[in-house]
Amino acid sequence: MPRSWLFVPADSAKKLARAAQSEADALILDLEDSVAPASKPEARHAAREFLGSRPRDLRRAQIWVRINPLGPLAFEDLAAVVRGDPDGIVLPKAEGPADIERLGHALDALEARESLAAGSVRILAIATETPRAALRLPQFANAALPRLAGLTWGAEDLSAALGASTNRDAAGHFAQPYLWARTAMLMAAKTLGVEAIETLHADFRDLEGLAATSRAAAAEGFTGRLAIHPDQVGPIHLAFQPSGAELEFARRVIAAFEAAPGAGVVGLDGRMLDIPHLKQARAVIERARP
Repeated sequence: MPRSWLFVPADSAKKLARAAQSEADALILDLEDSVAPASKPEARHAAREFLGSRPRDLRRAQIWVRINPLGPLAFEDLAAVVRGDPDGIVLPKAEGPADIERLGHALDALEARESLAAGSVRILAIATETPRAALRLPQFANAALPRLAGLTWGAEDLSAALGASTNRDAAGHFAQPYLWARTAMLMAAKTLGVEAIETLHADFRDLEGLAATSRAAAAEGFTGRLAIHPDQVGPIHLAFQPSGAELEFARRVIAAFEAAPGAGVVGLDGRMLDIPHLKQARAVIERARP
């Protein structure tokens, strides 16, 4: 799955062209917050054209589309872009598993209409943008959502919904309500076995802050991050790519278990390692990119 998810306003030809030259693992063509209401028809058309211009034998970057929240605008968005065979749909303001199921039913019909492989269009849900959405995160624990590729979160819409003047504390870190929503989202994603995507770093000029918070997110179990500027892609990739030392240690852990078939505990460098360490080592190897 992608490490970097770069938002691009779909009504901006200049930004679309620049994004196409970026090293982002996934582009998110945005039809929601970055597009004015009057420009949404134009943005749908541009997103469809962008999808259609992608050579089918060259799919380096995945292309996803953020639609509007479920409702009439969202279904207009879907009718326009699914025929372009996007890798997935980003669903904003998802208020629980039922919204993802509803979107999945719409995708079932549109894939059949466009002769696309059933289930080929995946879903990334933004799952914390309203208080109701945050409170429903535990419902994901018992949900069956085959199209769901990942969950992510956002603090801006949630702070507006809460009537908060800021989503930060005095030290500049996320305040407790947003940390709680972030943690609940991470737990929901891990319970489902889908990707956990960290929210964006709003100051696109603060690359040091982006790098530090991205490394922290990777250490906590997040597998990628949203981006709003091409310059953010490189630091995100570095943060979510295991270091040489991490890879070497992971290989040694795996080798130690392979040398002791059936063992639940092995010794390495004076430490006792058990099965959770083996799982962590395998996860590190899976995160590595050529």
